[in-house]
Amino acid sequence: MSLSKKEKLYTRQEALIKISSFCAYQERTQQEIRDKLYAFGLHKDIVEELTSKLVSENFINEERFAKTYAGGKFRIKKWGRVKIKEALKSKGISEYCIKKGLQEIDAKDYLLTLLSLIEKRAAKEKEKDEYKRKHKIAQYLVGKGYEADLVWDTLGGI
Repeated sequence: MSLSKKEKLYTRQEALIKISSFCAYQERTQQEIRDKLYAFGLHKDIVEELTSKLVSENFINEERFAKTYAGGKFRIKKWGRVKIKEALKSKGISEYCIKKGLQEIDAKDYLLTLLSLIEKRAAKEKEKDEYKRKHKIAQYLVGKGYEADLVWDTLGGI
């Protein structure tokens, strides 16, 4: 089996320099760093040593990652808490860091965003039957990660 592209194996020092710039570019999780280091062809002991070094030098901080991730997904993509929480879990973030990240979302902004999404979706919805209309809007919002009880309470008030 021949490879068209030859993979480079990195030394410990080369890997540290490369992974440091990888971390400096944007927030990363420990798992992303481990995956990248393994892709460099490094042994488990070296991967763990370099990961520990990056944590101690504050290149990797999962609490900071969770705060940045949660705030960004909420502000930019208008995701709800449920979807953000699940995405952070899938990235291997601890429950403590997830809670800290979700605290970045202001309750007032959360509700205003939910109301804004309801208005936008209601304007697009063609369904005439009011019950089916609300159901479709609620289904959309739950899919965006908003809590079902909050969605229905908000829709009921409209």
